[in-house]
Amino acid sequence: MIEHLFTSLDNHFSEMVKIRRYLHMHPEVSFKEVKTAKYIYNFYQKLGVDVRANVGGNGVVATIKGDNSGPTVALRADFDALPIQDEKDVPYKSTVPGVMHACGHDGHTATLLVLAKVLFNHRHLLNGNIVFIHQHAEEYAPGGAKSMIEDGCLDGVDVIFGTHLWATEPVGKIQYRVGPFMAAADRFELTINGKGGHGAQPHKTKDAIVIGSQVVANLQQIVSRKVDPIQPAVVTVGSFVAENAFNIIADTAQLIGTVRTFEEDVRKQIEEEIEKVVSGTCSMSGATYDYQFVRGYPAVVNHLDETMFLIKAAQQVPGVELIEESPQQMGGEDFAYYLQHVKGTFFFTGAMPANDTDAYPHHHPKFDIDERALLIAAKTLCKAAIQYQLEYSSS
Repeated sequence: MIEHLFTSLDNHFSEMVKIRRYLHMHPEVSFKEVKTAKYIYNFYQKLGVDVRANVGGNGVVATIKGDNSGPTVALRADFDALPIQDEKDVPYKSTVPGVMHACGHDGHTATLLVLAKVLFNHRHLLNGNIVFIHQHAEEYAPGGAKSMIEDGCLDGVDVIFGTHLWATEPVGKIQYRVGPFMAAADRFELTINGKGGHGAQPHKTKDAIVIGSQVVANLQQIVSRKVDPIQPAVVTVGSFVAENAFNIIADTAQLIGTVRTFEEDVRKQIEEEIEKVVSGTCSMSGATYDYQFVRGYPAVVNHLDETMFLIKAAQQVPGVELIEESPQQMGGEDFAYYLQHVKGTFFFTGAMPANDTDAYPHHHPKFDIDERALLIAAKTLCKAAIQYQLEYSSS
């Protein structure tokens, strides 16, 4: 049975590529994916699949009911783009100025749509139902997963599988990890309130730039001197703004940064330590501050049994040449929310362009993927879903 489904996916590969390239040319940023959501919804409607739009926002959820009873398996793909100018010289380059699919979400969507088409045409073989979760707004917290879950996208779901096309690993490689896989992604915002003045009279001021610079330097001691060295953690200041004329001492400075952790106690510790550093540094200079710690996505924590099941399934997928454990990743993913509600696993599918010189990292203006990875991702998700239903339909 599964070989027949694989052959059908092979026959639909050109359609998969066509969809991916169309979406790549017409990207929409997080929370504004109206046309993309409509495209997905219309695709399912034309097939005759039971589909629901506006799930938790711009989300779309389609359900294929099998002819036989069994567990309900959910598969998820995200579909938002990023506010980045596409600098690639390809026929399918983004047509929207300042917006592009720089993370592979167009490929995720194309993979899931064509897989759904194949499975719908063979629904008599299904031992249970399959739910296709097309999620908006993965790139920007609070994200789309949480609101979609609150709107019922996981109702009745027994297990969930998801993959990310990973452009820094070669095609044919599947990467997995049991337990904490991708980090919690939080943000902090800080305004230092000093006392501005003339650049020639620094003794009459409280220089927000100097104070802010000291804060940035002192923050580096949190991970190196406060956090247990065996616990991975990152504190990064990504933005420092105190714009003035050359002869003006800054009255205020705004700093924005990110914190990445895996363990909740470390996450809470760093949140508190940042304010201690800011408070102490500002107090020394007689400045005040405004501080906000914005919690983003929790860590992606894969379930043991489902990850082991995925590994076994991937071993039987044509095109998969290497299955290896991934190191922990400091990138964030709101797939984490699904795993807090149902068992499942999230894995990487290698998608590095064949020419290494074209292999740019995620979120780069020249980001692209090897589209052969779409087929491997589709087959791996297909195998996982079908095999799970076969093995657990009687339990």
